[in-house]
Amino acid sequence: MRKRDDEARLDAAGIGAELGERATLVQFSSAFCQPCRATRRILAEVAGMVDGVAHVEIDAEDRLELVRRLGVLRTPTVLVLDRHGAIVRRASGQPRKADVIAALGAAVSD
Repeated sequence: MRKRDDEARLDAAGIGAELGERATLVQFSSAFCQPCRATRRILAEVAGMVDGVAHVEIDAEDRLELVRRLGVLRTPTVLVLDRHGAIVRRASGQPRKADVIAALGAAVSD
């Protein structure tokens, strides 16, 4: 997962859901994306393991303005936000569970 993108910050209104108390896993998906389904399971499992972490899935086709603003080029794309909504890590493609846990550790420790 790529490191911090200091310029980008998201809030509840921007993602259409409340941010987690400690961190938020934001997933951009599309309807017929097989890796998106697997990514959804991984992120939901990791979010369920750590108190104060939320998982939010965004349909990329429904949120084209946000997709363009954030430079999302493919699905799935995962953003890890800290508790303030700053993007701490980002990755495209289906992530490994261990990578998500490591990225989440960076988000909650900042």
